[in-house]
Amino acid sequence: MYSRIRWFTKARFFGTGVTRHVSSRASTDRNGLKEILRKIGPRRSVLSLLQDWVDSGHVVSSSELRLISNRLLRSNRYDLALQIMEWMDTQNDVAYDPALRLELIIKNHGLKDAEEYFEQLLTSSTSLRVAKSAYLPLLRAYVKRKLVKEAEALMEKLNGLGFLVNPHPFNEMMKLYETTYQYDNVVMVISMMKRNKIPRNVLSYNLWMNACCEISGVAAVETVYKEMVGDKSVQVGWSSLCTLANVYIKAGFLDKANLVLESAEKTLNSRNRLGYFFLITLYASLGNKEGVIRLWEASKSVCGRITCANYICVLSSLVKLGDLAEAERVFDEWEAKCYNYDVRVSNVLLGAYARNGQIRKGEALHNRVLERGGTPNYKTWEILMEGWVKCQSMEKAIDAMHQTFQLMKHCHWRPSQNIILAIGEYFEKEEKIDEANTFVRDLHRLGLASLPVYRLLLRMHAHAQRPAFDIYEMMKLDKIPVDAEIFSEKDQ
Repeated sequence: MYSRIRWFTKARFFGTGVTRHVSSRASTDRNGLKEILRKIGPRRSVLSLLQDWVDSGHVVSSSELRLISNRLLRSNRYDLALQIMEWMDTQNDVAYDPALRLELIIKNHGLKDAEEYFEQLLTSSTSLRVAKSAYLPLLRAYVKRKLVKEAEALMEKLNGLGFLVNPHPFNEMMKLYETTYQYDNVVMVISMMKRNKIPRNVLSYNLWMNACCEISGVAAVETVYKEMVGDKSVQVGWSSLCTLANVYIKAGFLDKANLVLESAEKTLNSRNRLGYFFLITLYASLGNKEGVIRLWEASKSVCGRITCANYICVLSSLVKLGDLAEAERVFDEWEAKCYNYDVRVSNVLLGAYARNGQIRKGEALHNRVLERGGTPNYKTWEILMEGWVKCQSMEKAIDAMHQTFQLMKHCHWRPSQNIILAIGEYFEKEEKIDEANTFVRDLHRLGLASLPVYRLLLRMHAHAQRPAFDIYEMMKLDKIPVDAEIFSEKDQ
């Protein structure tokens, strides 16, 4: 069962410390970061700006350059951030960050270039310490893409070099095995860590508990949890308690789950909201409205701005619990404080109205969003389309469908085939053959046409005694076979 895992057969350990060299120049221009960021634009390359800055007598430190790179990374300006990393590599007195550079290579050029860069690090004359500090982004990229063989090969190489000395790469492999449903291999990774005296951290135990839940059930998870409690190097916090509570919820032990969540509340960090919203989601799964509202109110005492993601979480939980009145109150609170109108927040309430048949309230909310400057996204139109089809406001649904056709140029979303067919059937019922032709041609252009849609249009053409050569040509291009049954539904 475990024969595929060959990447940790022999343990070789090198030193764990990685010393990061920092620029020896003491007098760094504190305004340099702002100045460089301000000037970055389409007409000036980062490299020329940095070189001009140094040539004019200013000093640039490693920490400052990494700060610029991370800022560009958060803004999805990967190419510019990579230019900075490459420039740092050319400076003898400026230490560069190989892990960040490897991450940027993956984002800019893909895995092949990243693999080549990592091999260069392994064969460089400097030191293996550089490669040792850089491998994690490559391993994470394999995990993200579910490339099991490539990840296992990299782990085997890292083991041979003595790089596997902390829990992080093992945790990545356990994530990969979980996402590919190889839960037995997760347990095997834990066994390897124990055998080779690799310490487990909180994430290690959480992944282990999840795998045991899938393999053996609640009793095995409780055994792992007890071992975690007994591990003096690990502090049991809200994340592990949430993992345990989720196991209980899956198994139907709701009372146990509530008790565990109550314990988790006591471990929440007053400086970070993340745990509050994990608990809110789990309380919603338990149908515990009091817990949701209590945690929501408690989260407001944490320093920092409450994000749109936080509002989406609590709104989704309240909608799941069926408390639309409380959801509306929370939404009004968000709307009163928001600077930029994020329709993802309003979509939660809009979806609840549509599902409950309250399309008039949904339309009122939609108009309110537009008045406040919100820009509908594909999900907004999808919700409205479903609501309008449900209440037979077909002209509004058709208009919304055309709106989504425009948005599809910039995203991979595709409308529901049920909605597409409902609109097509409306055209057929009302004998709107010209509108149907335009509609199906749009579907064909976007790769959304299907056999039922073409059948519907062919029936309309046959009824109107119009030629259908263009329809057959579109079907041919879409690789949809034309057979003798094409009119069968009409004939019956």
